[in-house]
This record gives sequence, C-alpha cells and structure tokens, in this order.
Amino acid sequence: MNAASGNIINIVIVVAYLLAMLAFGWWGKSRTKNNSDFLVAGRRLGPLLYTGTMAAVVLGGASTVGGVGLGYKFGISGMWLVVAIGAGVLLLSLLFAPTIQRLKIYTVSQMLSLRYGQRATQTSGIVMLAYTLMLCATSTGAYATIFVVLFGWERWLAIAVGGAIVLVYSTIGGMWSITLADQVQFIIKTVGIFFLMLPFTLNAAGGLDGIRERVDASFFQMDGIGVQTIITYFVVYTLGLLIGQDIWQRVFTAKTPAVARWGGATAGIYCILYGVAGALIGLAAKVALPNIDVKALGKDVVYAEVATNILPIGIGGLVMAAAVAAMMSTASGALIAAATVARADVVPFVASWFGKTVNTNDTENPEHDVKANRYWVLALGIIAVLISMAAQDVVVALTIAYDILVGGLLVAILGGLVWKRGTGIAAAWSMAVGSVLTLALLIAYSAGIIPSEDGVYANDPIYWGLGASLVVYVVLSLLTKPTDAAVRAAWDKRVSGAVVKEEMPVAVP
Repeated sequence: MNAASGNIINIVIVVAYLLAMLAFGWWGKSRTKNNSDFLVAGRRLGPLLYTGTMAAVVLGGASTVGGVGLGYKFGISGMWLVVAIGAGVLLLSLLFAPTIQRLKIYTVSQMLSLRYGQRATQTSGIVMLAYTLMLCATSTGAYATIFVVLFGWERWLAIAVGGAIVLVYSTIGGMWSITLADQVQFIIKTVGIFFLMLPFTLNAAGGLDGIRERVDASFFQMDGIGVQTIITYFVVYTLGLLIGQDIWQRVFTAKTPAVARWGGATAGIYCILYGVAGALIGLAAKVALPNIDVKALGKDVVYAEVATNILPIGIGGLVMAAAVAAMMSTASGALIAAATVARADVVPFVASWFGKTVNTNDTENPEHDVKANRYWVLALGIIAVLISMAAQDVVVALTIAYDILVGGLLVAILGGLVWKRGTGIAAAWSMAVGSVLTLALLIAYSAGIIPSEDGVYANDPIYWGLGASLVVYVVLSLLTKPTDAAVRAAWDKRVSGAVVKEEMPVAVP
C-alpha cells in the first residue's frame, strides 16, 4: 500500500472519530434537564466514568504530544511534566476531593464565598475565567495543527472546523456529552500510547538494551531535564491542578466522596504511568528516528513522525486520533469551566458593582438555566476560537493566567480548606497582593526591567507571589476577627455533607 492510500486511511479514521464526537452531543442532550445535568453531569458519575473523565481532562496535548517530544529531547526525564500533572490529581483526590464534592457548588469562587462570607473573594472568578479561556484557546490551536498536517488545510480553517466540533457537542449536551466524549478519548489515548506507540517504537529501537547502546547515558538519568525545570513543573502544574476550575468541576461530577477520592487517585496514578510511557516512546524514537530536527521543527513534531514512519498504516491514524482526543478533551473541559465561571461568578460580581442582583440558578424553570448555559458555552467557545486564530502566541497569555492562578489564589483556596482560623479579609488581601505582585514581576521580566533569559516564562514571579500571599494570609488572619459564626456554621454544614440541595452560597459585602 502506497503512502497516499495510507494517508487516506488515516484521514478516514480521524474523520470517523470527529463524527462520533458530534453524536455524543445529541446523546448528552437527552440526559440534560437542568443546571446540574448541564454543568456537572447531575453529580452522578460512578468510579469508571469519573476516572476516565478526570484522566482525559488533564492529559491534553502537552501531556501526549509534548510528553513524547520531551522524551526524544531529554530521555526518561522527559516524564516529569506529566508526572507533575499526575501528582496534582493524586494530591487533590486524596486530600481535598471528598470535601469539595460534599460542598454541592459549581465553582471555586463559590467555595471562597461560602468559606469566608466575603464578596471580595469573588474577584477570583475573573482570574479563573481568564485561565480557563486561555486554556481552551491553546488546546484549540494545538489540535488544529494535527488537521493542518493531515488535511493540508490553512491554520484558520483547521481551528474553525475543530473548534466547531467541540462547540457543538459541548453546547448541546454540556457535561454529559463531554463525559461520554472523554470516555472514548480516554480509551483511544490508552490504546494509542500504551498498546500501539510504546511497543512499536521500543521494537523499532531494539528494546531498552538497544537504546542503551545507542544513546548517551544522560538519557537514562532521572534529572537529565534539569532540577530547576522539574521543580517548575511541580510548582506550576501540581499546585495549579489543586485549584483549577476545570479540575474542580470534574470533582463536582462525582457521585460520592469515595468516588471523588479513589476514582481521582486512580486517574492520578494512570497519569504518572502515561508520563513514563510517553517519555519511553520519545526515547525509543531517538534511536529509531535519529534525524528529526527538533531545533528547527520543534519537539512536538516527534509524535507525528512516529505515527507516520514507525507505525503501520491505519494504526498511525488511530494514534493521530489519540492526539486529537487528548487536545479536545482539555478544550471541552476548559470551555464548560469558563462558561460556568462567567455565568455563576463574574456576571453576578460585575452586576453587584451597579447594585443589581443576578439569579443564575432558576430552580422554577430549569429549562431556562440549560438554555442560558448553552448560550454562554457557545459565546465563549467562539471567543476562544477567535483568540486562537488571531494570537501568535496564546501560550504567553495562558502562562500569565496560570502564574496568577497559583501565585495569587492558591493560598486563599487551600488555606480555607485546611485552616479554620483563616479569615475573609486575609483571603481577599492575600489574593490581591499575590496576584498584583506576580503580575508586576511578570511585566518586569518580560519588559527586561529585571534581566532574565526566560522573560515571561521566568519562575520567580510565582515564588514571590506565593510567598507574599502566604505571609499576608497568615498575618491578617491572626490580626483580624475570626470568621462569623453563622458563616462558619454554614460551611461546616456543607463539609459534613448535610446539604443535599444545590443552594448557592450568599456572600456579604
């Protein structure tokens, strides 16, 4: 079979996958009756569905395509990016997920309002909206690159078509559609990475013994990628995953606290194994395909080269579909998270500036809720697609949002979960100081005011932001009055699981 015929087979496989994604939208629509169904799949996911959807949302293009590229460039130490992601899922699941699941809320900002009783903490919704929107835009641009290679399209057309597919199934069925899509994506990624790419590339490289004979010993060193880089991965990704709206929204879908804990822990372990497998694939490709010019083409090209030149025809199409699946699962998860935050947090917060109150949970007319949510998903999805088309480097915006998320919000969120003495005033000032300092340092580094080769990608802004946020939070918590007894009682009632209805927390000025 010639190369042209093989490419047609690959295209057919990917197109079949994309059509299946659209079908999931219609399936999800039949199960979507109210706000809870659309945003958190009715909070009814059992262990299998929950584990699959959690693993799918965190293992995107950076974990799949990027992980293989890191393995090609650095060897086994290329695993640390995905291992850090897996560690974040594992820690979140074991330490906080049961509590988060019992809160019966929709957003991280609502947790802050419930815990502290302070309207000022709702500013977190603006940061979270920026983060989720940029995450959706970067994922959209990432899977569009696969379409450019596979179909020969212009970049804008690839983004438009891919974005439209994610928009359709996310808008029609919400979290139920996304959950079913995630299950298929999880299976495709598992088969593609563990059962196809890994054995084929190891065989092509002559196994681990053959690899050892033909690469430098540094490729088998656990710190080959650099200790500082490893630390950065854990600071940014592990800590970021503990508080990201896209991840918390998956926790909200769990049927019970036990599902949230152990289903999530299983997903975290799976992610770690996924990272090791990706690094081994890249390492084997270094031997089997030694002439890939990663300096000129970028490390992400390694994944496609393996699919095209090592895997048999047809199987390569399934592996390409796995890459698209990884990116689409992240994009759809970020999109519904952005819509949830925008409607539940940002709109009411902005309306409060003008003395108005906005009800975002119409229990008397649940169909109105679903329709409103669909409009928000559609509108923000279009914005994410346009950003992806227009921006030359959306990763910069995502990096800034991620840094502020960790440097500004982490202390207040985790502090509220683990420290009873933490107060609303302390949380608000902690977020303000951490966010402003992180952003100011990012601007200083990117503008060259503070000399650094890394520019906007420097790590110091996160460290300084985190440190300042922690100091402000602890000091002000000890200096200010404890949280109001009524607020604390409402929080304790939620944490105990006594609240079964989805009553939204009300913040005080």
